[in-house]
Amino acid sequence: MKLTFLGAAGTVTGSKTLVSVGNKRILIDCGLFQGFKNLRLLNWTDFPFDVNDLDAVILTHAHLDHSGALPLLVKQGYRGPIYATPSTIDLCEIMLLDSAKLQEEEASFANRHHTSGHQPALPLYDTHDAKRALKQFKSLNMNRSLTVAEGISVRFRSAGHILGASSAEITAEGKTVLFSGDLGRPDNQIMFPPEQIDHADYIIVESTYGDRTHDKTDPVEKFAEIVNRTVARGGIVVVPSFAVGRAQELLLAIYRMKKRRLIPDLPVYLNSPMAIDMTEIYMRHCKEHRLSKEECSGMGSVAKMVRTVEESRQLDAIRFPSIIVSASGMATGGRVLHHIKALAPDHRNTILFAGFQAGGTRGARMVAGEKSIRIYGDDVPVNAEVISLEGMSAHADSDQVIEWLKTAPSAPKAVYLTHGEPGPADTLRQRIKHELGWSAMAPLLGQTIDLM
Repeated sequence: MKLTFLGAAGTVTGSKTLVSVGNKRILIDCGLFQGFKNLRLLNWTDFPFDVNDLDAVILTHAHLDHSGALPLLVKQGYRGPIYATPSTIDLCEIMLLDSAKLQEEEASFANRHHTSGHQPALPLYDTHDAKRALKQFKSLNMNRSLTVAEGISVRFRSAGHILGASSAEITAEGKTVLFSGDLGRPDNQIMFPPEQIDHADYIIVESTYGDRTHDKTDPVEKFAEIVNRTVARGGIVVVPSFAVGRAQELLLAIYRMKKRRLIPDLPVYLNSPMAIDMTEIYMRHCKEHRLSKEECSGMGSVAKMVRTVEESRQLDAIRFPSIIVSASGMATGGRVLHHIKALAPDHRNTILFAGFQAGGTRGARMVAGEKSIRIYGDDVPVNAEVISLEGMSAHADSDQVIEWLKTAPSAPKAVYLTHGEPGPADTLRQRIKHELGWSAMAPLLGQTIDLM
């Protein structure tokens, strides 16, 4: 068995690992690269393998850095099955279509306003490609083993990251390889903790927060302090948010803050049609998370749901204290860009980033303190308060990853660290080596490893 790391190696995004067993090929995840331009340009290159040789795709969860290149794979000729949990499929039915629509809209905007160096600007893929990809999805429930190619079986284990998120256990040639996917936190406010490791000869584990631990401060109380400070200035809190997982956790936090009277009863807007639909899916799958029916209802009703473009534009004219939650989470696209453009110049406002910001994204640059950010061809002054609320991350931190690894009944032959910048990945590698005594390494992008 061979593993070739084609994404999320030396960086957080673009998750893709090719598993080769004899003449059989399966792909674990197929995500978009995000962040620095040199990474995003990789999305425009052909896959470094013949898509016609693929026997199956295994998708750990719905976030676009894991699923967002599936329409591109289909566009380039893949016609085989894409296996995912039922909840992941529900989420992808919205996310992939939204991703395609967003790319079509951005290409159209660039052509109308001549903001692209390409004439004409084209979307990476379109709605037709996304719809074709969705037809190739096949449902696989948690903890059910399935042969996906001759001699290769897969079993999903709950990863606790977002709804439907799984770790993928691949068995072939008498060896078991466990891909963690994105691991959730045992203290996540919505999702249950990741399942313990059953057995693994090799483990591929994420290292997004490999060099840090999450703030132990109650994020709800910290969120409340930020809101109250902004309200006292007469400002607006803009929260760039991932539509899946993060938006729901933010709405739950706002519901709890209002219920505990930690913040005034100010208007709240969820300006992301996708996040609205995702919240409804979370409410339908109550058995898969911790929330009571009351909290599900509160999460779904605490905000005014903004669907239309006209309603979205009207939010930019608001001049009274309020909270606007809008996609995307790293300010790489979506409606939140219009809000940042309109509201970042005013010192009374707050731009609140709630989670990891990949290097090179607008979110990372604003959190780092840049005082001007380019949006749709204009340089926008950032006078608003910019703050990062990392306590709401849905990723396990360094300690939590180590504790999850410790649940393995025996030491694996090796651990490979992915989904991390070089610093965090290497810090976690050293912890695994020194604290657990296991062999660990962080593969390079494009590297192939033969599992003996």
